[in-house]
Amino acid sequence: MDIKSNVYAYQEELLERLGKLVEVNSVESEPTKDAPFGQGPKEALHRALKMMEEDHFKTVNLDNYVGYAEMGEGEEVIGVIGHLDIVPADQNDGWDTNPFEMVEKDGVLYGRGVSDDKGAVVATMIAMKVLRDLNVPLKKRIRLIMGTNEETGSKCLAHYVEKEGHVTYGFTPDGDFPGVYGEKGMIRGRYYSKETKLLDIKGGMAANVVCAKCSVKVEKNSYSNKKLSDYFNNNSISYEVKAYEGYDEIEVVGIPAHASTPELGVNAISHLFMGLKEAGLQDSFVDFYCDHFGITTDGALLGCKCDDEYGALTLNNGVIKMEDGVIEGTIDIRFPVTMSAKQVTSLMEDYLEDENGKVEIMGTVEPLFYSPDSPLVTSLVEAYREVTKDTESEPMTIGGGTYAKGIQNTIAFGCAFPNRDYHIHNANEYVEIKELLLQAEIYVVALLKLLEL
Repeated sequence: MDIKSNVYAYQEELLERLGKLVEVNSVESEPTKDAPFGQGPKEALHRALKMMEEDHFKTVNLDNYVGYAEMGEGEEVIGVIGHLDIVPADQNDGWDTNPFEMVEKDGVLYGRGVSDDKGAVVATMIAMKVLRDLNVPLKKRIRLIMGTNEETGSKCLAHYVEKEGHVTYGFTPDGDFPGVYGEKGMIRGRYYSKETKLLDIKGGMAANVVCAKCSVKVEKNSYSNKKLSDYFNNNSISYEVKAYEGYDEIEVVGIPAHASTPELGVNAISHLFMGLKEAGLQDSFVDFYCDHFGITTDGALLGCKCDDEYGALTLNNGVIKMEDGVIEGTIDIRFPVTMSAKQVTSLMEDYLEDENGKVEIMGTVEPLFYSPDSPLVTSLVEAYREVTKDTESEPMTIGGGTYAKGIQNTIAFGCAFPNRDYHIHNANEYVEIKELLLQAEIYVVALLKLLEL
């Protein structure tokens, strides 16, 4: 069974399909009656379903929340759950190319979603076509489930489960190889000012991304220019001060990163407030932020620093804005897989409010954990190792949250190969063509193994 050659035969088709999906800006936008997450996610779903329909797979659209393409027969369902929505992308945020035009340079594809997660969805399409070409007998159904709201809440998957139920076994190609058997729990929160002299503030793209740019308007002569300059220069932070009549606008540029690994980024919000405090600005909310968050990412100042044998808690400040004189910002906490949300929130109880501001817990998601020795995990890891010959890399737990938390008997498996940074949620997101093809090959073998369970 020559899986590799069959996969490579579809290389041009893989690239064509991915290009058509990348050109759709499928960031969640204003909902309409027939587009629950906006027109972009709906358009991406329609394009993907049309591709599989033209391949003569059975396709189903569940109210433009989610759709699937299916092959095989039987009661049991093997699911591959990917997503077609994306995080925002703006060419002015450091992109070398138009993020909504897939560009190839020396065997590397650039564009928003080429890795997270449109590339993996297309690789799975090719894997299904190869399985059909090989005439593999299917006593179970294989279903490519494509959601449109993973980045902003996974309501799409909840809708799928409500309509179709859970899968017998499955994986979401939205994590890491050789497999993810645990995902940290998540806590979403917001903080608010009670009083502030700041005139305006805005920054950040999404709650699950380290804020890369933040600007604030402050009264003239309310801080020391020299001390502000010293802070940013000493911390190698890029900033600019623009003078206007009656106020200054200070813009800070950081480095984005995924909220699950905030230590890999440089948070523009945090450094802006710390810089203002160091520069002598007297403001109650600046004090609140610096006292409760500062530039830390471990939750220590919020009272929730903790860890287990699989990893430590992380905290990210993603988006900040001012409306009607009140500052509001988001926090994204990822906590250890062996702890509960109740345990972590109880650690924060005495730190959530003071005279200068307050933090409100908006929602929690419990961790996900499967035994590394379970049939699901071992089968998928074996598939990865058989194809890649990589026996060094081990399955892991991660801070990121995937669809696996919303559907039973499912773990994250791919699409990221070990020790690679694809600039996911960052400018110049990329993937190598050869790695997309390797993904497809791994998914063929993985599906064959899940069919045998």
